[in-house]
Amino acid sequence: MEEFDLDAYTARSRALDLSGIDFDRVPETPLAPEALRTLSYMQDIESHTIVYLRQLLATRVIDEPEVATFLSCWIYEETFHGRALDRFLAAAGHRVSRPKPRSKTGLGGWLEERTTALLSRAWRNFVAVHMTWGALNELTTLTGYRRLAALANHPVLSELLARIVCDESRHFSFYFKQAERRLGTPGAAQVTRFLIENFWAPVGSGVQPRHETRFVAGYLFSSPEGRAAAQKIDDTIRRLPGLRGVPLIGAWLERELPSRRAHPEGEAGPYALPSSGSPLGNRSAQGLRGLSSPGPSVGILR
Repeated sequence: MEEFDLDAYTARSRALDLSGIDFDRVPETPLAPEALRTLSYMQDIESHTIVYLRQLLATRVIDEPEVATFLSCWIYEETFHGRALDRFLAAAGHRVSRPKPRSKTGLGGWLEERTTALLSRAWRNFVAVHMTWGALNELTTLTGYRRLAALANHPVLSELLARIVCDESRHFSFYFKQAERRLGTPGAAQVTRFLIENFWAPVGSGVQPRHETRFVAGYLFSSPEGRAAAQKIDDTIRRLPGLRGVPLIGAWLERELPSRRAHPEGEAGPYALPSSGSPLGNRSAQGLRGLSSPGPSVGILR
């Protein structure tokens, strides 16, 4: 992967280009309920990006000039992803009736923010784990968008998602190159690996109900093509220093969706949800979720 040119990125950063996308034609091609449900999930997670930024502003991440510059463009671009997905849903007759309040946070959210801030202050290599977490979530997000485009087979949606993926690909490139450099610092890779193994979960975990995250993951990744896409994510992230063999998307799918039947490409399948009483809880909802960029976000997995 080529070096990330931050100056060129900031010079080109702008709102998502929607020119030529004919939203009036959206109703001409029906969308399966599973695709609409997945798209609604993605729209909500994209719109949640501002909350993750709020958490990051309380950490040493903003003391890094390159990272701070990147994040100022990142939040701007991500905001327009959510707006574009909302516009598509509205054209399809599924506009979000009332946006979720983003300012309120419960005890769990408060503890999560405090934990993240304390970790940042106590560990000088905190940025390494944030960059790694961001790379994983951005890659998962853009892969999720590609999977949705393939499954939904909707011409307008495919064009819209392709443009969003271009942004997400640039975001991933920044995070990955930063992580690659910072994980070479002694001890950074070991701590980062520990945190990923014990706290990482797909984007949206803790923001959306657990059954929604599992449904979307199953829809996008339970087919043979989906599993291959998940494996490609894992293989890419495992190229980072110290992360060889680390359990990632594939391990989460095996743990959370063991009873899902693989379905032919383009078919929704039954998607019977596993029992909500599974002892394997979402550990990321209990802390450190703020390390991630929401994004993949993809998307599902941000």
